[in-house]
Amino acid sequence: MLRLIDGKGRIFLAIVAAVALGAVFLNAYAPVGSPFHVPNYMIALIGKYLCYALLAMAVDLVWGFAGILSLGHGAFFALGGYAMGMHLMREIGDRGVYGNPDLPDFMVFLNWKELPWYWYGFDNPLFAILMCMAVPGLLAFLFGWFAFKSRVTGVYLSIISQAMTFALMLAFFRNDMGFGGNNGLTDFKDFLGLDLQADATRAGLMLASAAALAGGYLLCRWMTMSKYGRVLQAVRDAESRARFIGYRPERYKLVAFVLSAMLAGVAGALYVPQVGIINPSEFQPANSIEIIVWVAVGGRGTLVGAALGAVIVNYLKTYLTGALPEIWLFALGGLFVAVTLFFPRGVVGELQQLRERPPWRRLQGKRPAMEGGDD
Repeated sequence: MLRLIDGKGRIFLAIVAAVALGAVFLNAYAPVGSPFHVPNYMIALIGKYLCYALLAMAVDLVWGFAGILSLGHGAFFALGGYAMGMHLMREIGDRGVYGNPDLPDFMVFLNWKELPWYWYGFDNPLFAILMCMAVPGLLAFLFGWFAFKSRVTGVYLSIISQAMTFALMLAFFRNDMGFGGNNGLTDFKDFLGLDLQADATRAGLMLASAAALAGGYLLCRWMTMSKYGRVLQAVRDAESRARFIGYRPERYKLVAFVLSAMLAGVAGALYVPQVGIINPSEFQPANSIEIIVWVAVGGRGTLVGAALGAVIVNYLKTYLTGALPEIWLFALGGLFVAVTLFFPRGVVGELQQLRERPPWRRLQGKRPAMEGGDD
């Protein structure tokens, strides 16, 4: 595995580890008045950024290496979050507002008499963690099987993936679906017996997010550097040629799509206990489009760039929505246009190109136009 990690990957993993461990250390041991102290809210914010980075990396796996422009990964992220939210709601037990040990508060309010069958098992944390990956993975398998089998590609695939996300959003807004309606799931108390409001729990969730991001990178890197990854990129660049020489492109794309959805589900599962809520707004098609912007800004097909783009764009979002909230959407659109026109490779892609071929080397090897003309 270590042989597959290049210098860029080592730097990325070192930065993730340094940021996560450094933030926890400075939060616990630096005095509150010290400029080096990391406040509690920053721990949760870093954890959220790490979840977004994992989500962006999942999208980059299918867009950057398989050529699948999915506008539905917001749905996989939200499904993973709902699976975790269902477990956290079951963990509340009789500590809810209505004191019902079996039914979440919103079900009692809506006069539900018994727990729906699809909530069974979510009182077990291992089952819930499994569902965080299995539910998005199963949906991606069903969607991808029919789409890739029918050879739906390009903008048509993007449109139907966005339609799937929009349909799920409308479904989850309904109270009779049993997922909290427009209010979603919230008022979580603890996870694995640990108080979610405790500083140590927040730090642990942030470290878990960092570990998931590192693990997701290693898995994606291994896949893309293997024979499977080379075939996947061949399918991206010339699908008809790959099919002509005997490969089944739909199978390669389906594997990548399902794995990407599962990684997005893991990101959603880690995101929910750190922000304290999950509602149908996470299914909004605009969220999936925003993820594409993250990947484009950081660098498509680089994995590291996707994660970096997620952090950059969300930091700008955090700053601008507080300082100049009315211009955030214009800034996001302008950023995407600027990157498309002037930095099509993204931040990491452009830096990598400059490193491999600095400007002064571009002139080397070029002969004058008339050189040798008198021979």
